[in-house]
Amino acid sequence: MDLSIVTTLYESASFVGEFYNRMCAAAMSLTPSFEIIFVNDGSPDDSLERAIELHRRDARVRVIDLSRNFGHHKAIMTGLQHAAGELVFLIDADLEEDPRWLGEFHATLLRTGADVVYGVQKRRKGGLFERATGNLYYAVFNAFLEHPIPRNIVTVRLMSRRYVSQLVRHRDREMCLAGLWVITGFVQVPLVVAKHQRGGHAYRAGQRVSVMVNALTSFSNRPLVFIFYIGSALMLVSTTAAVYMAVRALRHGISVPGWASLVVSVWFLGGMTIFCIGVIGIYLSKVFMETKDRPYTVVRAEYSRSNSAG
Repeated sequence: MDLSIVTTLYESASFVGEFYNRMCAAAMSLTPSFEIIFVNDGSPDDSLERAIELHRRDARVRVIDLSRNFGHHKAIMTGLQHAAGELVFLIDADLEEDPRWLGEFHATLLRTGADVVYGVQKRRKGGLFERATGNLYYAVFNAFLEHPIPRNIVTVRLMSRRYVSQLVRHRDREMCLAGLWVITGFVQVPLVVAKHQRGGHAYRAGQRVSVMVNALTSFSNRPLVFIFYIGSALMLVSTTAAVYMAVRALRHGISVPGWASLVVSVWFLGGMTIFCIGVIGIYLSKVFMETKDRPYTVVRAEYSRSNSAG
């Protein structure tokens, strides 16, 4: 198998047929030996039925039906695990990313000798709010990472077999896929793309905050380390204040009895509490990340050449 094309389905019924037609045309321009893997991520519409119908007409189409909605990133990783091609092209099915980009990505891969060619937007799509919150996300997120992720990275990417085989070894349950792409390593080169935009797809402010918090807490322990240092700083400040107030009391007396000791106690105990929580949190985060052994997706059925229904 020369090429695997992996995409996910969630409320994608109106795009499945057109995506298939465009993707087949793009793939045939490179090789006749390819497969298209649709991963149904618990879509509530008839995306699954439309993908299965394509499988019945074309054996190159494989359908992985997940038992429920597990999330975009986990569905992607499941699809990559099932990919058999020497090259793997990952792309969203909603046609915001053009299947015809495959040819350009392939040419770039050959020219550079890279293992990965990934898409980045030259200018983030959407209105002022979407662009501003996107820039804030990357600025905050990268500040907490040892290996920053490229700004305005998108889903579409062409990957070598050896890269994919190492990427799917990651078993993170709380997944930040963009971070996993980076830390897997190998030679990766960007390719500027211009995504198409369709309505009704933007995240609300609360959703953006939720995505950022989940990404930070699942991929980096630096927030816990910062908490540790904040607690240490508060302890130092409170100790300094205690010494100052003691000296002041000895020299000038105390105008309001009990006020100094109360403030120092609150500061010191608050700093000590944050300090201890930070220390415990560092160890707890390591245990939490390493001990869970749940599968991150459950496959209900697989429709492929050798297995038509699981």
